[in-house]
Amino acid sequence: MNLEQILAACHAPVPSYVIEEEKLRHNLSLIRRVAEETGVEIILALKAFANWRTFPIFREYVSGTTASSPYEARLAYEEFGARTSTYSPAYEDDTFDEILKYSRHIIFNSLLQFDRFRSRLVAGTHSAGLRINPEYSEIQTELYNPCAPGSRFGILAGQLPDKLPEGIEGFHSHTHCESSSYALARTLEHIETKFGRWLPQLKWLNLGGGHLMTRKDYDVSHLIQTLRDFKSRHPNLHLIMEPGSAFAWQTGPLVSRVVDIVENHGIQTAILNVSFTCHMPDCLEMPYTPEVRGASIIPAEMADAEKAAPDVYRLGGNSCLSGDFMGYWQFRKTLRPGDLVIFEDMIHYTTVKTNMFNGVHHPALSLLHSDGRLEVLREYAYEDYKTRMD
Repeated sequence: MNLEQILAACHAPVPSYVIEEEKLRHNLSLIRRVAEETGVEIILALKAFANWRTFPIFREYVSGTTASSPYEARLAYEEFGARTSTYSPAYEDDTFDEILKYSRHIIFNSLLQFDRFRSRLVAGTHSAGLRINPEYSEIQTELYNPCAPGSRFGILAGQLPDKLPEGIEGFHSHTHCESSSYALARTLEHIETKFGRWLPQLKWLNLGGGHLMTRKDYDVSHLIQTLRDFKSRHPNLHLIMEPGSAFAWQTGPLVSRVVDIVENHGIQTAILNVSFTCHMPDCLEMPYTPEVRGASIIPAEMADAEKAAPDVYRLGGNSCLSGDFMGYWQFRKTLRPGDLVIFEDMIHYTTVKTNMFNGVHHPALSLLHSDGRLEVLREYAYEDYKTRMD
């Protein structure tokens, strides 16, 4: 049965994010292979995927996570079963002990932060690191560029003393977003040029996330060789990578339903029971146009000529934000209220960035097991909205 038939057969809730176990295991298998063939530790970035009900699957392939807040660190400790690697732009006094409890690596964004908290680190339990800024990134979208001029992320090479402060054992560099192995290779060159004199003083180097090794066109062989070559030049360093999107890339859709069709100046908008601003925020932030099952995206330059066609629709969310829409898509059939509209690849980042603006009903979370059985992991109700402001 296809997904639509499975949803109908089990009377599954719609809307729902549907994680597909078979696709998830495929990604995890590739990530584990890269780790085994390079000796690099690859851990899950919870900022991209934090559905803890699936952690038993993850633990079959990877041993750890990375966190950016006390809540993420606690989730990693309690549900993944291991202390995490934690980075935050700024730690706070009243929550730092919680960070200490749940973390193995603690990465500081500035020397001032390290000086402030170094006395609370426990030797042999916590390994301290500094986030560095190599001033090089190939990310085109400024919103996601951590190396933009004036960035608040990381320490510049000119701000470090010749001898690192006692207790610093690692560097952390995060400069990628859905990037290629070739971008990583060029980044490593910049790290060696700007920070090479400090690398012999370290035990580990964390290369951050954004390594989209599970994308179909990603050159995995080149990644493996790049990492091996770097390790051969720096045998003292334990390398760590913490991708997020790569784990959940193309592992499941957001299933929605058409509620109404409205027309204005020849533009048909299918209003759905989901919202871009609430449930697919990256589509408006990036901006990123998602693929829709059974429909073709009409490029913006062709929209004026195509938008009046009977099977062309703009897709609109059900919030009161005027800009809660995207378009256009050409469907294979005329849409009617009650039809399903399935947004592809809506698991990574999307599921952790949702909100309940406007009190819009939140999609359920479901897991489609490899044997075809659909398990509803969580449904949301009025109480979830109410208690957020209790």
